[in-house]
Amino acid sequence: MSSSPLPGFQELLAVVSQLRDPEKGCPWDLKQTHQSLRPYILEEAYEVVNAIDSEDTANLKEELGDVLLQVALHAQLATDAGEFTADEVAKGIAEKLIRRHPHVFGDVTVADAEEVTANWEKIKAKEKGDEPEQSTMAKIPTGIPALSRALVVSKKAVKEGFEWPDFESLWQCVMSEYEEFRHELDTGSSFDHLEDELGDILFATVNLARYNKIDPELALNRATNKFIRRYQAMERISEKPLSEQPFEALDMLWNQAKQECL
Repeated sequence: MSSSPLPGFQELLAVVSQLRDPEKGCPWDLKQTHQSLRPYILEEAYEVVNAIDSEDTANLKEELGDVLLQVALHAQLATDAGEFTADEVAKGIAEKLIRRHPHVFGDVTVADAEEVTANWEKIKAKEKGDEPEQSTMAKIPTGIPALSRALVVSKKAVKEGFEWPDFESLWQCVMSEYEEFRHELDTGSSFDHLEDELGDILFATVNLARYNKIDPELALNRATNKFIRRYQAMERISEKPLSEQPFEALDMLWNQAKQECL
């Protein structure tokens, strides 16, 4: 347990402030900028997701601390520049939560989680009422994985009524994208055309996932993890390196691995 008399978060802010002290601070911390720290906050967020997926509570606690460090570092950079403080960041999000949860902090009644979401969007729109009107696709985050970004775009379009009338029409759209890719491939189209068509397949597949309430990022991670388990089983079962096995043997090993790692 920490020997500091400060509460946990205040102790963290004090430590980060000292790391950024111009005279006695750390050279590495002193040279950082919001831009230079950008990769770390993404990396730490992924580490949190990994800890959640592995159901490792101890690791989750540590990784959440690493994310909190990134928040503290960015807040300290802003404080040093006279822009805003960590306290203002915390106060701002607390006030936003209170405003957007009138069913908890006010006298509004809601029936379920869906109604909570609908109220949240209404309140959010009202808060931004004085801002110049922007495209629905304005402010789409660029620093998130492509599948997640596509999901955000798809959901925004659906909120404006841009949705397939039924599952069958969506399914036909997905299948048509595969056919278009095959056509471009068979006719010897350029790499750029093939890349465009494959992108259309992926985007249509994201819509297929969203329509069925599946997060494509999580689904792909599950599939990738499953492939890794099965591939490792193949390596274990094989009597020689996989690189030395003919395709027929690899196919047999894969089927064995599928039975072992369902």
